[in-house]
Formats: sequence, structure tokens, C-alpha cells
Amino acid sequence: MEKKKQSNRKNRKKKQEHRRHRQCPFCANPNIDIDYKNIDLLRRYVNDRGKIVPRKNTGVCAKHQRRLAKEIKRARFLALIPYVVYTYR
Repeated sequence: MEKKKQSNRKNRKKKQEHRRHRQCPFCANPNIDIDYKNIDLLRRYVNDRGKIVPRKNTGVCAKHQRRLAKEIKRARFLALIPYVVYTYR
């Protein structure tokens, strides 16, 4: 029993060591402007089905994630980005 506990502890430590925080690309480069007219930028943060990608996957900070979501929704309303992407089988 004790051997199993030790191996689990070692594995847990190894997993924790590999985690690193990505720096927000918008904080790193303040020249990038999040705007509803910048479709190429917004499409990077929308998946192939049209859903907004969570910040856990993109590495964007909370402040800029809120701004991205707001601008993506604005672009959808103006029909610059589709709400849903239809896939045909």
C-alpha cells in the first residue's frame, strides 16, 4: 500500500511542474486592437462550429476574454461572422 502512495505523490509532483501560465497575447502586445471589424483576429478565438473558445484553451486573460466575447457577439450581430457553422455529412 505504501508503495502505491509514494508513486502517486511522485506523479502528482511531475504533473504540477509542467504547468506554465501563458502570457496573454493582448497584454504582451498592446498594439493589437480588439475590434469587431478585425475578422481575422476574431476567427482565431472562434472554433470550427462557431463557438467562442474558452480562455483556458487560448491563454487570454479575463479582461481581454470579456472584450473578445463582446466584439465577437457584435460581429455576429452585424453578420460579419456566422452564429453557427453548418456541417453537411
